[in-house]
Amino acid sequence: MRSPRYTILVANRSTGAVRRLTLARRTVAMTVVGFALMPLLVGLGVSNADPVELQTLQLTNESLRIENESYRAATGELADQISSLQSAITQLSNQGDLDPAAKNALAKLPAVIRSRAAGGAGLGSAPSVAAATAASPETTFGALKSLLGALESRLESVQSRVSGQQALARATPSIWPVVGWFSSTFGSRKDPFTGGPDFHSGLDIAADKGTKIVATADGTVESAGVNGNYGNSILINHRYGIATRFGHLSRLAVRPGQTVKRGEVIGYVGATGRATSPHLHYEILLNGSPINPLRLLAKP
Repeated sequence: MRSPRYTILVANRSTGAVRRLTLARRTVAMTVVGFALMPLLVGLGVSNADPVELQTLQLTNESLRIENESYRAATGELADQISSLQSAITQLSNQGDLDPAAKNALAKLPAVIRSRAAGGAGLGSAPSVAAATAASPETTFGALKSLLGALESRLESVQSRVSGQQALARATPSIWPVVGWFSSTFGSRKDPFTGGPDFHSGLDIAADKGTKIVATADGTVESAGVNGNYGNSILINHRYGIATRFGHLSRLAVRPGQTVKRGEVIGYVGATGRATSPHLHYEILLNGSPINPLRLLAKP
């Protein structure tokens, strides 16, 4: 006996055309049963999978999860270290700022002396975390490590530069050695004893006898005692080729080899040696040659 058939009509609303699709009942039944059994068949396939293979997949997935977490943790730690280094570099640079008097004095030193305390290479532009993390995940970790190393080198360079600059600033005479008034300037003048031409290697600052005299920069006392026409005299070595000399003192307050700081009392105004009245003879020497102290002194 012939199997019953089903006819499906499909009409096109736009054209009005009608299409007929005739299917045997057995075909329709098999199709419905196939769709109904598909989830069951899939489940049976999974249940029949190799247990060893499933365990391997699970272990691989767990390993990838742990590796991903470790990668994120390590990357975050590197990023934190990079941020800390960048902050340290900024703080160091700010610490390198000098007071106006010291900055003015440093700027007037010869380049050959400034170079002795320069320290470190040029800083250039700072690398960024964004540049390192812009790469693919496979290279990001290595890029961050390279960036960290570059910042560590940069920090050492900044430390060296700031340390050298601050040391030179402490060694540069930039304050007045005594409170008083000019009685003779640097350079050509008439000799106060003979009236003939004379070269004056420093400044004469008149003040009452016994007025305190202070060191104008950090340094080490190279000599302290009687020195010919200078009378009671002090010579301080400030390193970097810088030295200061103080003459005609009535009394000394330091001894050879002693370390002194800027502003520390080293002696007292007098008129010893070749002097006509109480005053301080003050010299600044660069590489052994006198310069005009007014080049480095701030305005009183």
